[in-house]
Amino acid sequence: MSRFLCAELAALKPYVPGEQPQDKKYIKLNTNESPFPPAEEVALAVARREKSLNLYSDPDCRALKSAAAALYGLDEGCVSPGNGSDENLAHIFAAFLKDKGVAFPDVTYGFYAVLCSALGIRRTVVPLREDFSVDVADYASVTCPVCLANPNAQTGICLPLRDIEKLVLQNRQRLVIIDEAYIDFGGQSCAPLVKKYDNLIVVQTMSKSRSLAGARVGFCFACPEVAADIERVRCSLNPYNVNSMSMYAAVAALGARAYFEECVQSVISVRGYTAERLKGMGFEVLPSSANFLMAKRAGTGGHELYEKLKERGILVRHFAEGRIADFIRVSIGTRAQMDRFLGAVRDILGEE
Repeated sequence: MSRFLCAELAALKPYVPGEQPQDKKYIKLNTNESPFPPAEEVALAVARREKSLNLYSDPDCRALKSAAAALYGLDEGCVSPGNGSDENLAHIFAAFLKDKGVAFPDVTYGFYAVLCSALGIRRTVVPLREDFSVDVADYASVTCPVCLANPNAQTGICLPLRDIEKLVLQNRQRLVIIDEAYIDFGGQSCAPLVKKYDNLIVVQTMSKSRSLAGARVGFCFACPEVAADIERVRCSLNPYNVNSMSMYAAVAALGARAYFEECVQSVISVRGYTAERLKGMGFEVLPSSANFLMAKRAGTGGHELYEKLKERGILVRHFAEGRIADFIRVSIGTRAQMDRFLGAVRDILGEE
């Protein structure tokens, strides 16, 4: 590091995303992207905007706010757009948590801890239950804001809507942030609850179920007053944070409802197919409502399995730390991709 870096950032460990090989050599099952291309409407929407790239994008992102709000019958004033939901999370953490701290599970999306380190936010880590589930009762005495991914990363386990509402009602003076990156694959969104509760923020992304990971579009929902606070931070840091091409790609993707449903149902079907075959090979598979599976097998190390799959041209994710070190996380691809993955696993187990 240089001698100019701020002292408080000297020990910062950046978030490490999954590998993104550019040579297309691998079957990528490591970053929870959609295996399907965007809807045809997306390409048409982008093409219509090509000639306007000499102009700045709409800083108010009105088209995106309108389309996102319509998903849940909300007003546009309840939406703040992001350059991917990671940016939404950064805006939220900066706006509300710097003087209060935040609580989140010990096994969850690693970006929360990185944001805390980067922004100097105190964190309270609440362990998941033995079965890797979240019990909202464990947060009853927590007074600082709470941030939960639902379904949870990295487990894929989902809380029902009634439990999210219990969490919100535990303390109406406490902010609750629900990160719904994977909600479309088996959960029920709590976004409509922002009309009832001013202490709730819901974050979503276009990267997973809408096939737009490369476009980097996210948004969050909150009551108008809280959303205005988030907008204050967004417009202070980068008022043109969502470019024109991405914004209209996102609007088109949100409108392509039939294609969205088809892709989601395919992922859900292939997820169940893959889980059953892994169980048949002796794996423990966590119950997932996301577009990935967490799986481990007694006698087979998680890192070892990751490396042997990589040798065979298949990328999965392995997290070396703590309670999930024996697991691999496998994104759900097409049926053909998952058959390749399952075949490689059988080969590896046969070698053992």
